[in-house]
Amino acid sequence: MKTLPLTAVAALLALAACNSKPASPEVVDSNPDPMANTLANAAPVELPPAIKSEKTLRCKDNTLVYVTFFQGDKQVNVRTKEGGTPTKLVADAPGAPKTAEGGWSMTGGESSVVLTQPGKSAQTCHA
Repeated sequence: MKTLPLTAVAALLALAACNSKPASPEVVDSNPDPMANTLANAAPVELPPAIKSEKTLRCKDNTLVYVTFFQGDKQVNVRTKEGGTPTKLVADAPGAPKTAEGGWSMTGGESSVVLTQPGKSAQTCHA
C-alpha cells in the first residue's frame, strides 16, 4: 500500500519537471532595425501647420492675390494668379512680418494685408 503513494509522488515530480517554460515569453530579435539607434537619437520633427483659411484679396492697384493662411500665424502662401505657383512667406514669430526671398513681404491678417512683391511697392489688399 505504501508503494502506491510513493509512485504517485514520483509521477507528480516527473510531471512538474516537464513544465520548464519561463513565466514570461522569451523574445529573440533575429532581424534588428539598422536605424533604431539613429531614430532614437533624432531630433523631434515639427509637423507643417494646418490651413487656417484661404482668402482672395483685392489690392489697391485692382489686382487679385490669393492667400492661404496657416495655423500659428507664422506662414502664408501667396499666389498672384488663381491656380498659380504659391510663394511661401514665413515669420520667426506670430505677428512679425512674413518674408520670402526676392523681396516678398507681408503684414496684416485675414481681412487686410500690406503686401510687397518683387519689383513693386507696398500696397494694401482687402478681403
